[in-house]
Amino acid sequence: MLFLAGAFLGAAGVHASSLDRFNSFLSGTQVASASFEQTIYDRSKKVVQESRGTLAFQRPGKFRWTYVKPYAQLIVGDGVKVWIYDEDLNQVTVRRLDQALGSTPAALLAGNNEVVKAFRLTDLGVREGLEWLEASPRGKEGSFDKLRLGFGFSGLERMELEDSFGQTTVMRFTAFERNPKLDAGTFKFTTPKGADVLGDTK
Repeated sequence: MLFLAGAFLGAAGVHASSLDRFNSFLSGTQVASASFEQTIYDRSKKVVQESRGTLAFQRPGKFRWTYVKPYAQLIVGDGVKVWIYDEDLNQVTVRRLDQALGSTPAALLAGNNEVVKAFRLTDLGVREGLEWLEASPRGKEGSFDKLRLGFGFSGLERMELEDSFGQTTVMRFTAFERNPKLDAGTFKFTTPKGADVLGDTK
C-alpha cells in the first residue's frame, strides 16, 4: 500500500521477511499508541542516558512523543508543524513538518509514501528472536546514519538508531496498540502559559 515492496526486494536482492512485516505494519496501522523505554549508549557501549515515556501516531504526519523521565519533554506533530516543548526551560521550538520529518524515525512510522522513499531498506534476518529491518537515509540531512526496526510476535517491539557521533539509541516498546481510538486533542499542541516560542511560528 505504501510502497512496492517487490521493487525494494529486487534492488536489494534479499528475502522478504522483515520487509513484508514492515509493509504489513504500515499498511495495516493508521493509528498506534505505545509505551517505551529508551537507552542511549556511547561508542564504547556505556549507558549515558535512560528515559521512558509514551508515543502515539496517526498517519500521515501526526504524532505525539512524550518523555516523562528523567526530563519532561513533549514532541507533537499536528500534520503541519512539529512542536517541541522543553518543560524545564519552558521553551517551545516550532518547525514545519516537511522540514522536521525528513529522514527521521518519526517519518518511518508516521510518514506517507514519499517520506518512506527517503530510506534505503535492507532485511537483516532474525536476531534475539526478532525480525530486523534496517533503514538508511538516502540523503545527508538525516538525524541518524542507520535505524533498525525489530518485529516480534506482538508487532514492532524495538527500534535501534546509530548516529554520526557513534551513539546508539535503543527503544523498547510495550503495550503497543494498533488502531486504537485516541482523543481528538492528542495531536494538537497548546503553548503553555509564559513559554518562549522559537522557530517557524507563522
